[in-house]
Amino acid sequence: MPRTIRKVTALAGGVGGARLVEGLARVLPPGALTVIGNTGDDFRHYGIAVSPDLDTVMYTLAGIAHPQNGWGLKDDTRAMLGMLKQYGEEGWFGIGDQDMATNLLRTVWLAEGRSLSAITAELCHRLGVQTRLLPMTDDPLHTMVETVEQGVLAFQEYFVRHRWQPTVKALHYRGAERATPAPGVLESIQRADLLVICPSNPVLSIEPILQVAPIRRALADRQVPCVAFSPIIAGDAVNGPTVKIMRELNLDPSLAGISRYYAGLIDGFMVDTQDMQVEVTVPKYAANIWLDTSTKRETAAAELLAWSESL
Repeated sequence: MPRTIRKVTALAGGVGGARLVEGLARVLPPGALTVIGNTGDDFRHYGIAVSPDLDTVMYTLAGIAHPQNGWGLKDDTRAMLGMLKQYGEEGWFGIGDQDMATNLLRTVWLAEGRSLSAITAELCHRLGVQTRLLPMTDDPLHTMVETVEQGVLAFQEYFVRHRWQPTVKALHYRGAERATPAPGVLESIQRADLLVICPSNPVLSIEPILQVAPIRRALADRQVPCVAFSPIIAGDAVNGPTVKIMRELNLDPSLAGISRYYAGLIDGFMVDTQDMQVEVTVPKYAANIWLDTSTKRETAAAELLAWSESL
């Protein structure tokens, strides 16, 4: 008998995750969706606290994200970046002028002693975002990329400064052993009718969330279905270096490999129609999962919810 899905909790990071979250937010009633966002990418740039994945999700839900890039703000300018370069700085991390306002407020509020989760809630409120967006943790947890050519790099150094070109030897999630879930995270998992792993990079965006041990345990002990939405179509990454990095880590970047990577955590896998014949380790559903427009995101989210009711 089909289940009724009233509350959904999604794990998300990056542009792909934000786009599915947008679709889910469009088809679910207000207040029904909670998003647990990756903070492994967070860092300080010139002393400013930047939370790239949280902001990407927040801007997307607010309808102000850059429509092509998926990250940053639409119609933003980079006068500040230009001035930094005039001073002789490299200016490798392209924060827009309006985007900087978000990061300045976050930095000031952190200095005042506010938690990242409280700050994120306040920023979302001021942008009119009704979806509940939670950082995975309020504690420092940083994804470090060990490379063959450049040694160990902070995530943004690897991903932005070096344009994810160095060969990845290993990933380290610094601080994970001490990190605890942010307030509301475990409750959102335990009270959900459906859990969703968004089409984010499994090792760069989802694994940092799972490295917070109580979160992984809560998913493993779930009483409701958890569905993964494929980050690859016909063997290629929809966004970014998913296939490249998984291969360099000797992980199988195929659909079957990703379903094995999430072994014990998922009960279904939503894949593209081009991959409907590919065997995976859990029940699958094939649909058009290319999320390049808001209409496609809404359609894919509606199909995911309808299918999940039968799991």
